[in-house]
Amino acid sequence: MRSGIEDQTKAAFDKIGAVLAEAGLSHEAIVEMTSYHVGLRDHFNVFNKIRCEYMSEPFPAWTAIEVAALRRPGALVEIRVIASCAR
Repeated sequence: MRSGIEDQTKAAFDKIGAVLAEAGLSHEAIVEMTSYHVGLRDHFNVFNKIRCEYMSEPFPAWTAIEVAALRRPGALVEIRVIASCAR
């Protein structure tokens, strides 16, 4: 697992992109996103900057949730998306 928030965030968006590509879609197809963060306040600006590298306006609905821990040891971020082929 990548160690820092920047690496983990990029890896998460890359994995999402790969899944979307399998369906013939891109990050632009995302209509809703929920992100789970260990230390949200500490790394929100980094996460948001990277999010803007993968997505553009109009941005999808987004909920960011701070959690005490994630399932994978050392994980700092987890992202859940809903995409639409009609967007």
